[in-house]
Amino acid sequence: MTAAATMAAAARDLVLRSGASDMEEEEGSLGGGPGLQEPLQLGELDITSDEFILDEVDVHIQANLEDELVKEALKTGVDLRHYSKQVELELQQIEQKSIRDYIQESENIASLHNQITACDAVLERMEQMLGAFQSDLSSISSEIRTLQEQSGAMNIRLRNRQAVRGKLGELVDGLVVPSALVTAILEVPVTEPRFLEQLQELDAKAAAVREQETRGTAACADVRGVLDRLRVKAVTKIREFILQKIYSFRKPMTNYQIPQTALLKYRFFYQFLLGNERATAKEIRDEYVETLSKIYLSYYRSYLGRLMKVQYEEVAEKDDLMGMEDTAKKGFFSKPSLRSRNTIFTLGTRGSVISPTELEAPILVPHTAQRGEQRYPFEALFRSQHYALLDNSCREYLFICEFFVVSGPAAHDLFHAVMGRTLSMTLKHLESYLADCYDAIAVFLCIHIVLRFRNIAAKRDVPALDRYWEQVLALLWPRFELILEMNVQSVRSTDPQRLGGLDTRPHYITRRYAEFSSALVSINQTIPNERTMQLLGQLQVEVENFVLRVAAEFSSRKEQLVFLINNYDMMLGVLMERAADDSKEVESFQQLLNARTQFLLGYLFLLCNFLSGLGTVCSFAVRII
Repeated sequence: MTAAATMAAAARDLVLRSGASDMEEEEGSLGGGPGLQEPLQLGELDITSDEFILDEVDVHIQANLEDELVKEALKTGVDLRHYSKQVELELQQIEQKSIRDYIQESENIASLHNQITACDAVLERMEQMLGAFQSDLSSISSEIRTLQEQSGAMNIRLRNRQAVRGKLGELVDGLVVPSALVTAILEVPVTEPRFLEQLQELDAKAAAVREQETRGTAACADVRGVLDRLRVKAVTKIREFILQKIYSFRKPMTNYQIPQTALLKYRFFYQFLLGNERATAKEIRDEYVETLSKIYLSYYRSYLGRLMKVQYEEVAEKDDLMGMEDTAKKGFFSKPSLRSRNTIFTLGTRGSVISPTELEAPILVPHTAQRGEQRYPFEALFRSQHYALLDNSCREYLFICEFFVVSGPAAHDLFHAVMGRTLSMTLKHLESYLADCYDAIAVFLCIHIVLRFRNIAAKRDVPALDRYWEQVLALLWPRFELILEMNVQSVRSTDPQRLGGLDTRPHYITRRYAEFSSALVSINQTIPNERTMQLLGQLQVEVENFVLRVAAEFSSRKEQLVFLINNYDMMLGVLMERAADDSKEVESFQQLLNARTQFLLGYLFLLCNFLSGLGTVCSFAVRII
């Protein structure tokens, strides 16, 4: 049956039902009069007890009364029965019209029905396909989860195998002894780079075998014998090579620093011995200490002996003190000459030995100085000796730390094992020389040389000489204080009456003090030391007392003042040439000079007034006569 036939049958059925209803309505209307109505069959209807039904009817009545059309009909007084029939008629007309419209659009409706049916079929197929897809996706997701689990398990196995492979690879690489290693250790000379490379490889394999043996690895037994034989061969070759280098230091006229520096290139040899044959390493270290200690001792003993031969022949003696009498004779027209004793208290150019350029200048060569008949003061010899000691000690300390792989206290002990005898010999020589030394300026310059060399050693990061510097200063400071005390005592014990003829010119003792004090003050300014200033203060007090004692020998007050002013002025002038203007010595003598000058000016003013008054009296007497 086609869609059109289906729609026509539906329309006919609708028309028949509408016709039947119309007939029923007409019959109802015909029989609706009072005379034709049948009596109502109420049966068992209870209209008194069911209040709920009546309430519901009231609700519907009230709702209908609220309708706009009902309100309008009630207002106009229309007959509701007639109005309902009219509305019913209109509804029938509209229904008939709708049926005709449906009949006219039956084909379109049938087509739409077919399309909807087709769409339903398509949607059904899509639903089936989506259902299939959903089931497939469910199975795929489960497969993906399975694959992920399998992939994670495979990754874990892969990592485990890689870890095992790495461990096994390291183990095999550490245990396997290649032929190149065997050939290099047995045949290649130790001076070739190839031997050093293979020696490092042998050291690594020996360490790896020792580590694996502690873990109980059975494969170590297969290579232990080969490695031991190679180790013994390498130790033998290294021992012979290093000992030969050390023995070469002993050859006469050999600069040991050249082979020593070359030995640094093979410092791994000693590290290998230290890790694989400690007895041989100790033998080499002991041989090195024995050889180098003898070389240093012999070199410095010889150098010191030759160096002292170029010292000035005239040196300060026990009697060359500040308060000792100057017995040099003076001619009638000659100026007072200074003996060599006076030069002991003068700095001159000696202070240049602590200047930066001279301090680290090349050491003195004694035989060259002897050929040129050059002579030097003790502080110049002291600087040359200790600069050589400083330079060699720094080089030796750094070599020991690098070659023998030591640091801290171990490096100090090894350094003193090498240099200890030399340092002790140097201290004994210095102590012996200072026992007969009375040159305070030389000793003070040596103190400042040591202070500067100690700073240089600290900059080079070589603390091994710290104890030696302290020992040297412990010898120099007491001697310097003793010499200064001897000069103080000599000035204190000087009797002005034994000095011979006196004049108002500056005294030679005050000149000695001025030169000596200015020398020490100028040196002390570079590295100030309160200890030195205290000693100079004691000497200054004694010199001031001495000047006052000498001035008291003059009978005239004028001569006393002139003598004091001349001496203060001379001392102040010498001090101001070398010391700073604000130093205590300059300030002290400036005050003394000003006081004596003011006193002398007052005395001269009174004398002038007296002479002027005396002249007036004489003139008056002449006029009387």
